[in-house]
Amino acid sequence: MSDRIIRLAFEDLPDALQDVFRARVERLGYLGEFFRAMSHAPETMGGFHTITESLKKVLPDNFTEIVSLSLSSRMGNRYEQFQNERLSRKLGFSDAWILEAMTPNVGPDSVFSAEEKAVQKFAIKVMENKGQGVEAELDAVIDAAGVEQTVGIMWLIGRTVTHGMISNTLKLDPPVASLFED
Repeated sequence: MSDRIIRLAFEDLPDALQDVFRARVERLGYLGEFFRAMSHAPETMGGFHTITESLKKVLPDNFTEIVSLSLSSRMGNRYEQFQNERLSRKLGFSDAWILEAMTPNVGPDSVFSAEEKAVQKFAIKVMENKGQGVEAELDAVIDAAGVEQTVGIMWLIGRTVTHGMISNTLKLDPPVASLFED
């Protein structure tokens, strides 16, 4: 982890950013290291948070967690993956569902709906192919989720990949353990 990017304390954030994160800090009891590092660019950090929160209004929880878990696990972003494992369980998703979000199951024992499979396949292919050659998957997710949610999924893919690149660059340690580590 780079010690050249000082981790800001909540109290050191600009007032406007403190207002943005106050509810999160009160709920969790801490300000995550990602936010503490990246708040050196407060307006951009606020914008990133706005994207994250606005997607909650566009996408159902299952689509959000599928994209987040599928991509964070592939990118090795344990910081985001472990938090989303816990959030998924809190939202009522089974451990089998959470594990399938991280490792696609195309067999008959899959717990995903056809729509969920389309979202997962699209998100993974967009990331792996850098958005190229994904026309069939794009059409499938539009058929499954509609245009508004498909656009939200694309924003979420970008947000998740951005988070992963930053977290991996800074070698951020996850604030919580995986549900599946012994």
